[in-house]
Order: sequence, then C-alpha cells, then structure tokens
Amino acid sequence: MGMPVITPSNTTRTQAITDIIQSVALQETALSHILNAEGEKIQKMVAMKDVSAEVLLATNKSVESMVNAVSRLEMILHSKLAIFQDCLCEKVDKPME
Repeated sequence: MGMPVITPSNTTRTQAITDIIQSVALQETALSHILNAEGEKIQKMVAMKDVSAEVLLATNKSVESMVNAVSRLEMILHSKLAIFQDCLCEKVDKPME
C-alpha cells in the first residue's frame, strides 16, 4: 500500500472553517441523541417491575461509562471550535493555497 496522495482543492478558507464548524455541530447532535438514549435506558430500567438492585447498578455503571465517553468527545469538539475563536474571515475569499 502506497502513501496517500492529497490533491489541492479550490476550497476557500471561509468554506473550510464553515465545514469544520458544521461537522462539529453534526457531531454534537449525534452525541445528544446518544445521551438521550442513555436517559431512556435508565427510565425503562427504573420502570420495570421486580428489577434487582444489581441490574440497576449495572445499568447505572453502563450509562456512566457512556456519559464519560461523551464528555471526553465534548472536550475534543470544544478544542476544535476554540481554534477558530478569534478567527475573522475576509468578505472576499481567495482559494486556499
């Protein structure tokens, strides 16, 4: 397998930044769906009749693990956005070189 070849594109700086911010927004949406599903999991387990404490604790541990993973991903996404915190894009954009 050879080295990948990256060809230059005509994408403007503004468009590249916009694409990155949009990708972060989509990832945030996906993470919110994951957290919502974890909340629903807990609600279903608590609503079950005759559920044991061990099962509830195992469910809680599973949800806690997922929340921690989402938290780590949130920090990464925050770092991506922080790169552009002081970014001012010109109104007339030239393709990136």
